[in-house]
Amino acid sequence: MASIKPLSGTQKIRRRIGFFSMVFLLSTLATWIMADILWRGGGMNSCEIAILILFAVLFTPVSLGVVQALTGFFLLWRRRDAARLLSVLENMPAPPELPVTAVVLPIFNEDVSRVYEGLRAIYRSVEKTGHLQRFDFFILSDSNNPNKWIEEEMAWAELCKQVHGFGRIFYRKRKVALNRKSGNISDFCRRWGSKYRYMIILDADSVMSGSSLVKLAQLMELNPKAGIIQAAPVQALSESFFGRFMQFAGSLYGPVFQAGLNFWQADEGNYWGHNAIIRLAPFIKHCALPDLPASKTPRAKFMSHDYVEAALMRRAGYEVWLAYGLSGSYEGGPPTLLDMAKRDRRWCRGNFQHSWLVLSPHVRPINRLHLALGIMSYLASPLWLFFMILGTLQFWISSRFAEPSYDSDVGLSSVLDIGGNRLAILLFATTLFLLFLPKLLSLLLILRHKKTARPFGGRLRATASVLLEHLFSMLITPVLMLFHSRFVLGVIAGEEVGWGPQRRGGKDGIDWGEAFEAYAGHTLVGVLWGLLAWHINPAFFWWMSPVFTGLIFSIPLTLLLSKVSAGKALRRAKFFLTPQESKPPVELAELQVSLDICDRHVPPLEPLRNNYGFMQVVIDPYVNAIHIALLRRHNKRRLDSAYFSELQNRVITEGPDVLSRREQMVLLMNPKCMAWLHKQIWQLPPEKLAPWWLMAMRQYNIHESKPKTALYL
Repeated sequence: MASIKPLSGTQKIRRRIGFFSMVFLLSTLATWIMADILWRGGGMNSCEIAILILFAVLFTPVSLGVVQALTGFFLLWRRRDAARLLSVLENMPAPPELPVTAVVLPIFNEDVSRVYEGLRAIYRSVEKTGHLQRFDFFILSDSNNPNKWIEEEMAWAELCKQVHGFGRIFYRKRKVALNRKSGNISDFCRRWGSKYRYMIILDADSVMSGSSLVKLAQLMELNPKAGIIQAAPVQALSESFFGRFMQFAGSLYGPVFQAGLNFWQADEGNYWGHNAIIRLAPFIKHCALPDLPASKTPRAKFMSHDYVEAALMRRAGYEVWLAYGLSGSYEGGPPTLLDMAKRDRRWCRGNFQHSWLVLSPHVRPINRLHLALGIMSYLASPLWLFFMILGTLQFWISSRFAEPSYDSDVGLSSVLDIGGNRLAILLFATTLFLLFLPKLLSLLLILRHKKTARPFGGRLRATASVLLEHLFSMLITPVLMLFHSRFVLGVIAGEEVGWGPQRRGGKDGIDWGEAFEAYAGHTLVGVLWGLLAWHINPAFFWWMSPVFTGLIFSIPLTLLLSKVSAGKALRRAKFFLTPQESKPPVELAELQVSLDICDRHVPPLEPLRNNYGFMQVVIDPYVNAIHIALLRRHNKRRLDSAYFSELQNRVITEGPDVLSRREQMVLLMNPKCMAWLHKQIWQLPPEKLAPWWLMAMRQYNIHESKPKTALYL
């Protein structure tokens, strides 16, 4: 049997020396030019020294991205990479026999239709590969909304009936949701981890083809040293303007960055939390999350667990790979800029918790770099903000109190025979070009052949889409800079951040009130900063205008980007088109049809809507039976009967509206209570029931005068 031949230690060292030498040279050259600009006048004041230091720090990630894109471009252009994990499968005469693999889907108050229809598409796709018997599927719920809980149970039962999935698809509702998603996965590992060799983690909006799941398991079988193999998910099924241009950017630019990333990290990659396969034995033994130091909550865990688990897997001697180029891995994305900011707030808090591990002696250097880059992705925003504030201050000082002396060339400008003003313009233009270069390289790859450009709308539309995407990215970058700066300051101040469900789709945009509340501060900052820049010098105003424009127009901009109608119009015009739209894979096409059908379902009556799940499990014999059957195994503890009796009587005589969500969850967790309530609803005369229950029975077409017979099971 063929096996993966990893790069030798010498090869990896050579790759990294060459890669990071290029990063260092590019950063050093840019910093030298900036120092030359600031040195004019015979020296630098403290403000200029701070500007130079910040520039050197901030330009390094820019250099890293550029070199990574250049490296990925050459690898993809040549179509050869010694560290490409998938190459072994392409040259393998016979695939290995697969063990049974668990496909794990943790959820928390998610859109149930989207979760289960996505799982249906995955299940059907695996079935077509002929390897269905080698996969078990687990839905792991932490939902604390009674309506969502009951909807999840009923959707599980219906899905199993329709695809004949009983004994293959399992549903588990955790009684106590400790430590969020990482705790949910840990609970699965304790209960079922010993029964499986591998575990594939999905997100609530993940979709993976059957062939991609099979290939991940085969790659694990071929490499016994692999602990985690991460597939690179592509955003799909986005409808809003914002979602579509983010989806386009990920589809077009992603492969270049992923190939470059894999070049220098090789078998010491990272884990992104979903769409990845994990070897369970070392994961259970070595990857239990440590307690978060100095936390207000006892025994609290890291919010962003994936980077930490990758570091722990590497410390245990196992490899972590990025399977770039593996098709059939998809995910959803935030539909609006505001939803992206809310998600980034949680990620910012989670990434900053990693600062405890960056200097840990037990973490490998490459994982320290991964953790540091994750922190820098958010820390860069307040640093850029501070850099621009210092630049504004320095320009004001120079224009008011100092005579500019750009006539005498020093340093690099003397070699190039170029004045300081021109050198500053050259540095600015070069920086803008470097920021655009990765996008240009990605575009060149698809423009190489008409066949590769056609899925993106053709050469002309693909080029126009890249330019349009770059324009909107420039406009939203200062908006995100202010958001991230506020998030970082909140983390430093010790603000607590929740981890609720994400909005993954829905209505046609956000309203003016929501936009004004979120972006009024951005607009005010943009207006005041612009007025100050104009007051200092009109030339400085135009120099900084790209920053002011995005901030001043943040409210109408975010309203436009949130529109589904605008996104659909762009799709009809074939702008921001992706291969997943022009040639939809079977899994995504089936999922879209199923979701369109689900959208036509009639919602329950308004007075019953808030407690519809509780109503179903109390009245409907079928729902009641399924719910109790799923409860019995993990509810053996004795409970206070007086407390439950009081809750039961209140529900019968006053209706479920009088109970809090926590009280409803307590009752729903008790099988005896749910059986008793079901029996009472069917046996008691109408005059002893709350009016709410009579309305609910009419919803079920149960006539009030009909004799009640116990139909509970």
